[in-house]
Amino acid sequence: MTTKANDEAGLSPEQYAAIADFRHRLRRFLAFSAEAATEAGLPPQQHQALLAIAGHVGDEAPSVGMLARQLMVAANSAAELVRRMEQGGLVTKTAAADDRRRTELALTPKAEAILRRLTVAHLDELRALEPALVRALGRLDRTSRG
Repeated sequence: MTTKANDEAGLSPEQYAAIADFRHRLRRFLAFSAEAATEAGLPPQQHQALLAIAGHVGDEAPSVGMLARQLMVAANSAAELVRRMEQGGLVTKTAAADDRRRTELALTPKAEAILRRLTVAHLDELRALEPALVRALGRLDRTSRG
């Protein structure tokens, strides 16, 4: 069904369908991820935090500020998350040598083991989803070209 708003924006029902399909596939992966984290004993946000810390690339060690940016949360929310992860034996905190105001983060062996298992499961799931995701991206590309 074409509406006046669709016509004015130049959007087709196929474009809406392609975006809806792609978002559905992303939500399915995110649901898998949340369930896998929960089964591993982690709230999904802690899993995301561990990934951000382990995957950090840069000259400086991962920090609370970096974590806040990666998770798109306020600095005080990231600090509270880190506090809970530290209490759970998942991260260690140290003051940066060059700036004592910056708190650097490191994963504990416990966190590394949990994250390793979760990452293997996530990579397997992504491999299984890859054909459908590629099709969805291709559909988006085709509909965006008109």
